[in-house]
Amino acid sequence: GLVIDGRTLEHVLHDSLQNIFLELTEKCRAVVCCQATPLQKSVLVKLVRSKLKAMTLAVGDGANDVSMIQVADIGVGISGQEGMQAVMASDFAISQFRHLRKLLLVHGHWCYTRLTNMVLYYFYKNVTYVNLLFWYQFFCGFSGTSMTDYWILILFNLLFTSVPPIIYGVLDKDVSAEILMELPQLYTMSQ
Repeated sequence: GLVIDGRTLEHVLHDSLQNIFLELTEKCRAVVCCQATPLQKSVLVKLVRSKLKAMTLAVGDGANDVSMIQVADIGVGISGQEGMQAVMASDFAISQFRHLRKLLLVHGHWCYTRLTNMVLYYFYKNVTYVNLLFWYQFFCGFSGTSMTDYWILILFNLLFTSVPPIIYGVLDKDVSAEILMELPQLYTMSQ
């Protein structure tokens, strides 16, 4: 990892040193900035997002972290002694820093798998319906007549086939939380 203070970060954020700094950060697993101003934090996150095309996660616990949390792809606010400003501006809120591991490894993995399976289900559902309409056109001689009324098409997507992905998206847990905490490698496999 790389630890950098606010005064050094101020020099690094100038145009002449940005590329060298970004090459260095690519070789690190984590970059920790201490004693940086809120503007420096947000500029650093913007720089990494735009130049490296990386997904950024910003974690903060106070009002000075709000701009960094809002600029990042995913913002995590920690509620604590410095107030609730970071929590109010974040995508996710946790009570202590140690809960970040479970948020990423367990809930992040489950979210990836649920979204992937729901997208596959929606493709399957719509391909099935379009395939039915395609073969019906052979039966009616390609006259363009619809096999079903429009309200059935609306109900097909709204009611008839929406319950399974909702239940699956809420309840599915492919691997238990204990195993995901013990084997962090499973997180990268789900991506």
